[in-house]
This record gives sequence, C-alpha cells and structure tokens, in this order.
Amino acid sequence: MNPDGQEIKILLADDHPIFRDGLKRLLEAEPGFKVIGEASNGVEAVRLVKQMKPELLLLDLSMPQQTGIEAIRELGSLGASVRIILLTAAAEKSQIVEALQLGARGVVLKDSATQLLIQAIRTVMGGEYWVGREQVSNLVQYLRTLMQTTAQETKQRKFGLTPRELEIVSAVVAGFANKEIASHFKISEDTVKHHLSNIFDKLGVSTRLELALFAVNQSLPLIAIQ
Repeated sequence: MNPDGQEIKILLADDHPIFRDGLKRLLEAEPGFKVIGEASNGVEAVRLVKQMKPELLLLDLSMPQQTGIEAIRELGSLGASVRIILLTAAAEKSQIVEALQLGARGVVLKDSATQLLIQAIRTVMGGEYWVGREQVSNLVQYLRTLMQTTAQETKQRKFGLTPRELEIVSAVVAGFANKEIASHFKISEDTVKHHLSNIFDKLGVSTRLELALFAVNQSLPLIAIQ
C-alpha cells in the first residue's frame, strides 16, 4: 500500500494475454495492489498511462508497435509521474542502462519468482531502484559500473572472427589492398580473398567500406598495421 493506506494502482503492458492474466491474478492476490488496466503494446500503454494515471507501470521490453524502451522515452518526454518497472525475458546490459537513464525505476526478469517481483514493486514504490534480482540504493554508482562493464564487453566482441580474420580486418581499415595484405602477412592473394569472403559473411557486409565502418562502429579489437 501507499503511505496513505491506499492501494497501489498498477497498469500492466504486455502483448501476451495469458501472461497479463496470470500476472494480474498474482498481483491482486497481494494486499495493497490493484490492477486498474492492461495494454497489449507500447502505444496503448502510453495512452492508458495518460488516461488512467496509474502509480506503477509494469512494462514488457519487447512489444509490437512500440517497444518498452520507446514507451519509456515517450512517457519521459510527456513528464508522466508513473514509476516504471521493465519486464523482460532477457536484456542486454546496454538496454538496462538505457532504460534506467530514461527513467525506469526497475528491471525484472520474467523468470523471477513471484515474491521477487513483489519485493521489486515494494522497493520501487519505496523510492529505491531494483535491477535483476537486487535492490539498488546508489543508482549513479550502479550505472557507472554497468556502463564500464558494457563498454569492456563491447570492446571484446569479435563476432566469431578468428585472430587471422581480425588481422585482415585491421589491414582493410588501414587501407591496404589485397596484394599488400598478402605481402604483409606472407599469404597468397587467394587466401586473402577467402578470408574476406568469410569475414563478409560473418559480419553481414558486402564491401570493404562497409567492413571498415562496421569495425570502427563496433569497436572491434584491431591491431596496428605498419
């Protein structure tokens, strides 16, 4: 319940009716909770928040028409006072960071135990944050740590490329032609072409320019080519 003894008004937003129905039953079996509305997509969720003014929005991350992140962004631009907990089957750390930066108060995994969700709701309604399976008191420090970890993981991503393929990518980024790459690594031009074909397939690019842009944008661990 709220400090004034009133029931907490909750809006559910998820595109799966069975999940919404089950969640509604669980929440309404808990003292102090009242589900006042349901939305099947992000657009509807934003409309119902404006119309019904719930105190808490339980929002699915992946929905048609408008994702959970997009809905949070729009609600933030509207200055909505609702507290938001994002529900997700799985979330990248970058998505968690973005959601919290946009104003979400919590992120709860859908496979969490019911009692954990209840605890998350009470924590968020008490003014704290909840991420995954734990309460977060210092959001700034938590975000800083999460962003550092995300940056390190991004930097380490190799997209299935072998060490030799990463060397070839590094040479392409440095502006080397196939003949120069072959000479530098003491391999044949046909081998270079074979490597490039594999690299293009793995990264979903079709030109050397696209490959170079991808490597830079995704912070691939490149080596210095002299």
